[in-house]
Amino acid sequence: MITAAIVGTFLIGYAFIAMESTTKINKAAIALLMCVTCWVLYMLGAQDFLNLMHPSEFGAALSEMGDATISSLVSSFVADNVLIPHLGSTSETIFFLLGAMTVVEVVDSNGGFNFVKSWLRTRSKRKLLWAVVFLTFFLSAVLDNLTTSLVMIAILRKLVPEHKDRIIYAAMVILAANAGGAFSPIGDVTTIMLWINGSVTSLGVIEELFLPSLISIVVPTLALSLSLKGQLGSGDGKEADEPVYLFSKVERNLLFIIGVGGLIFVPVFRHLTGLPPFMGVLLVLSLLWIVTEIHYMKIPGAPSSLHRVSELLRKVDFSTLLFFLGILMTVASLEEIGVLHSFGEWLDTASGGNSFIVTGIIGLVSAIVDNVPLVASCMGMYEVAGPAAAGTELAHFMVDGSFWQLLAFCAGTGGSILIIGSAAGVAVMGLEKISFGWYLKHVSWLALLGYFAGMVVYWLQLEFIFG
Repeated sequence: MITAAIVGTFLIGYAFIAMESTTKINKAAIALLMCVTCWVLYMLGAQDFLNLMHPSEFGAALSEMGDATISSLVSSFVADNVLIPHLGSTSETIFFLLGAMTVVEVVDSNGGFNFVKSWLRTRSKRKLLWAVVFLTFFLSAVLDNLTTSLVMIAILRKLVPEHKDRIIYAAMVILAANAGGAFSPIGDVTTIMLWINGSVTSLGVIEELFLPSLISIVVPTLALSLSLKGQLGSGDGKEADEPVYLFSKVERNLLFIIGVGGLIFVPVFRHLTGLPPFMGVLLVLSLLWIVTEIHYMKIPGAPSSLHRVSELLRKVDFSTLLFFLGILMTVASLEEIGVLHSFGEWLDTASGGNSFIVTGIIGLVSAIVDNVPLVASCMGMYEVAGPAAAGTELAHFMVDGSFWQLLAFCAGTGGSILIIGSAAGVAVMGLEKISFGWYLKHVSWLALLGYFAGMVVYWLQLEFIFG
């Protein structure tokens, strides 16, 4: 009964999250309410769930309980051995995102991305398409796909004056940002989650997903470029209210190198130190913070407060971070009642253990619903297999196994099929007023074409290169 209530709470909450644009209630509020409700319900049957999921540890605690009551023992055991470990793993992801989002905000607010605009300036529609796509693809591998989309839209507004032309490029930014985030350990929230969880390694995901991700954007870009001809309008650009920066051109480029170069260095930092990725991001943020503070100290009385890190922290999207907290901790409650494990076993049996079927379906579903809870659910359904699984039917669940890598690819690129399927898509939809129907008619088939092309390329790699 309690299990059904927790699952029902999750489904109802998920429905409200999916209908955010209709209900006008921020999804973070729903996610937090759903999280607390699920854990309150969990506590009503905690003893049974602990006997099911933690039999040996809880049994040992019972045998040493002394004068403690059952209720107090259960409460302390849940806090120390269930809630805190899940909160710790969730916090790794949240602090990583907080640091990365702040780094990008600092670089962007101080003009660090300005030089990108000069690289892209061209009147040819076709040349601009390829330049935008490739720049977005590689930039998204370093930044997150949402931030990359926001940066590219700001640049496109300077380069493409006509809205009817710009929405075509904006739509391709969505595809390229999601594809670029899929092959990088720090390019997408879902890939970050898998990397931090130890399901994939930074080298493994880059080595085996780069080509499928590249093909997933090259194929739709090639198909679109065949029909894209002519020149852009003459008003290419210059905004009258161009902001005044307190950093010189050389200093802005230095900020870019420290910020973006630092984010690229994070996987290396983890390899060298063995520390979690969020520690590397906090290192980059601290260095960037110190550099900007030293610079502003040299300009006494300058109106620089709005560009200081302490002020820019206010611009970070904390509602998104709270959404991730609510979702990930809700999924943790589903894991602790055994539902995800049971569903994973059923799904694995129904698909005959075929990773392509399971992850392919997940990717298609992520076009409709947020991919973060989908990937979090899969991480709860399946465990990372150890080295002993090599050569067995569980080999695809090993670190860098085909299941985890396909999950990163499908969940990342599948969100491009519909404009509401990814954070990048929703953001661009609002910024450029792209309708759901227009995207469905003109772009969805391109995204679907790239999605399946990437899966085919991954299968070919598995068969003839990495198999």
